[in-house]
Amino acid sequence: MTRLEGKTALITGAARGIGEAIARRFAAEGAMVWVTDIDPAGAAVAKAIGGRFALLDVRDEAAWDRVMAQVGALDILVNNAGITGFEGPPAAHDPEHASLADWRAVHAVNLDGTFLGCRAAIRAMRRRCSEGGKGSIINISSRSGIVGIPAAAAYASSKAAVRNHTKSVALWCASQGLAIRCNSIHPAAILTPMWDPMLGTTPEEREAATRAFVADTPLRRFGTADEVAAMAAYLASDESAYVTGSEFHIDGGILAGSAASPE
Repeated sequence: MTRLEGKTALITGAARGIGEAIARRFAAEGAMVWVTDIDPAGAAVAKAIGGRFALLDVRDEAAWDRVMAQVGALDILVNNAGITGFEGPPAAHDPEHASLADWRAVHAVNLDGTFLGCRAAIRAMRRRCSEGGKGSIINISSRSGIVGIPAAAAYASSKAAVRNHTKSVALWCASQGLAIRCNSIHPAAILTPMWDPMLGTTPEEREAATRAFVADTPLRRFGTADEVAAMAAYLASDESAYVTGSEFHIDGGILAGSAASPE
């Protein structure tokens, strides 16, 4: 598999979970991968795949400038870094009780980080396009960006904004005559460490919580990070050269019918 041979890719939030799976898949497809994360553990991922690592807080405009100066030419960007808001101490995230600080914290990572990444990528890829190159920007949104989530209002709002910004980026690049495509991926229940706070700690708790979370999924299981990575590899490759401004759902069929619960 060498669909990405000769291409340079940068992936945010790649120290674990979906980001790590995408980094490993891109490297296997022949790309030179920049693993970026706020977590230094990303260095081990980069070493394992023969890539490079850079610390990156996606909320920080100056940090993006520093990293892009290191990367130079760029062909693929995956804006994957994200938080749910439930990573820390228990806090309300519903529309009635959520604090403004918690609301802003989620949007700063999920939305501002994606905006800054897209902006940096367009600027870097514009230079590449002037030499006959092509670019692909892939934004990781969520099923929660399609439907409302009463208990996670900030997360749902931020992912919906990522979905729409993807389309704006795609249209802007096309209007500029740039061979830069931008698409979004919308995973539903993908079993990654991000789910740990919601699944409990004991085997019994995790089994019960898992059954509850996939009860409204037609395929009756969690998805895997590798399944998301496979879609990202397609969108990063020239096989998807006529695909831009589109959204791809990896949700086990949950949005195919009307019985999906927004809980």
